[in-house]
Amino acid sequence: MTAALTIAIDGPSGSGKSSVARAAAQRLGIGYLDTGAMYRALTWWCVDQGVDLEDRAEVAAAARTMPLELGTDPAHPVVVVGGTDVTAAIRTSEVSTAVSTVATNQEVRGILQQLQREEVTRIAAETGGVVAEGRDITTVVAPDARVRILLTASEEARLRRRSTELHGTADAAAVEATRDQVLRRDRDDSTVSDFTDAAEGVVVVDTSDLSLEGSIEAVLDVVAGATADDAAH
Repeated sequence: MTAALTIAIDGPSGSGKSSVARAAAQRLGIGYLDTGAMYRALTWWCVDQGVDLEDRAEVAAAARTMPLELGTDPAHPVVVVGGTDVTAAIRTSEVSTAVSTVATNQEVRGILQQLQREEVTRIAAETGGVVAEGRDITTVVAPDARVRILLTASEEARLRRRSTELHGTADAAAVEATRDQVLRRDRDDSTVSDFTDAAEGVVVVDTSDLSLEGSIEAVLDVVAGATADDAAH
């Protein structure tokens, strides 16, 4: 491969983008970037440092100085802040509930998006490619990626998946407990990022009725088609 393979995947909560992106990166033998983990890490860091999440200027200042290290191995995407492994901590309900306040801070978005661009370039150079996933990767962070995909799924499917992930079950009570976290996060984030409509050149993959394996195969098919087109030209 003469040029690094950059794959950008966007999508709402529960669309399967993290699991699919990690698996695709593993099978392709390239690096992985979870941009959402950056917002979660900043949320954790601000809480840890006593920064008021509603103080937009202070949160932006924290974004500029946060000592963040992101693992790029899709099999073990660790997140370290200030020497502390926060890979599990940033997935707690406390962080999940608060992260939209950070992610809708426009100054923070500008700072982290630039960092994401730098990471995409670095990871691709180091590993021969990168699968970057998030909410505005196909349009803002990596609009010139070789492959751009919007992973989507019905609200029912997204709630079922996230409920199973968080509670180990998708019964009615678990789904209801998950509803606010998933739908409110998407609603809040959609005020600053369009991750529900595919931009021109972005391929939509609907995972509503697909298993995880089926979703991975669908994404890899898009990648294979795009790289075959490149080779033909």
